[in-house]
Amino acid sequence: MASEEKLGSTKRFGARYGRTVKERFAKIEKKHRGLHKCPYCNMKKVKRQAVGIWQCGKCSAKFAGKAYTFKRHTIISSEELEEIPEQELEEKEETEKQEEKEKKTTKKEEES
Repeated sequence: MASEEKLGSTKRFGARYGRTVKERFAKIEKKHRGLHKCPYCNMKKVKRQAVGIWQCGKCSAKFAGKAYTFKRHTIISSEELEEIPEQELEEKEETEKQEEKEKKTTKKEEES
């Protein structure tokens, strides 16, 4: 019975479904029922309206996000982009192109 106290809202399931499943469910449910930070006004007032739909209680902004958690996308300003050296960007692009070529060649070899 002591472990059921830690499960919070999953106590409603009683002895059904097993401990691990209830722990996972409790963790997800706690995240999605909590308040999140608004990307527009930066207040911790965002609540889930429906699956993937979130709304801020302060500025009334309504936007889409993930189903159970609102994930804020990182926004890079133009000033931060200027700080990144061009050489690093070119190197990253070259390595990505090489990886794509390697993937294509391995797929062709597997097909033949």
